[in-house]
Amino acid sequence: MSLTPLPDTPPLATEANVSSAQLCPLPKSVYTLSQTAQLEALYTIIRDKNTSRGDFLFYSDRIIRLLVEEGLNHLPVVQRTVETPTGSTYQGVGFKGKICGVSILRAGEAMEAGLREVCRSVRIGKILIQRDEDTALPKLFYSKFPGDIASRYVLLLDPMLATGGSAMKAVEVLMENGVSEAQIIFINLIASPEGLTNFCGRYPLVKVITGWIDKGLNEKAYIIPGLGDFGERRYCT
Repeated sequence: MSLTPLPDTPPLATEANVSSAQLCPLPKSVYTLSQTAQLEALYTIIRDKNTSRGDFLFYSDRIIRLLVEEGLNHLPVVQRTVETPTGSTYQGVGFKGKICGVSILRAGEAMEAGLREVCRSVRIGKILIQRDEDTALPKLFYSKFPGDIASRYVLLLDPMLATGGSAMKAVEVLMENGVSEAQIIFINLIASPEGLTNFCGRYPLVKVITGWIDKGLNEKAYIIPGLGDFGERRYCT
């Protein structure tokens, strides 16, 4: 079953995200949230090492919902006419096709709730990718997808994009399961310029929705300034 290609770029936000200047030129497939004082305040809270776990959960969840909503803006729609309670007709639109979320374990699971809050009864798949100790390359350890995933648009969920290795492996696995590159939208909170360059160079048709582009990676491949290990801060491990 062939799906309609994802639509062109939605109208530009009124306020550009200045973090996009970390990667110039920005790949055409990368979209950032519009920068507002509220968004920057949310990121300041979750970056602070002294933020409590409760506040980290609450404010990171707020950002995740914004990212999911932005991701949905990139899905194709069809014309739809409805009748209002006043007896009038309204010419609107409706989503075209089915979607599902796929979280990259374990940190990506934290984004599932945000997706479910805006998409009722959405199907969720999971994928576990870790580094192979012999080759130092990303290796698939587990995956479970809806049986009809090839006919769905996929929102790939992972909060941090560092080197891009896990995300690229996840896309590879999705494509092996019949999902076309153009059906995938990758959503993350923070990305490094290096990770975006690697990922977009390999999969230019995958749209990337990120909340913030940081300065880069340090010698340990940690995102700087970053927010630490998202999974550890989320699950206190």
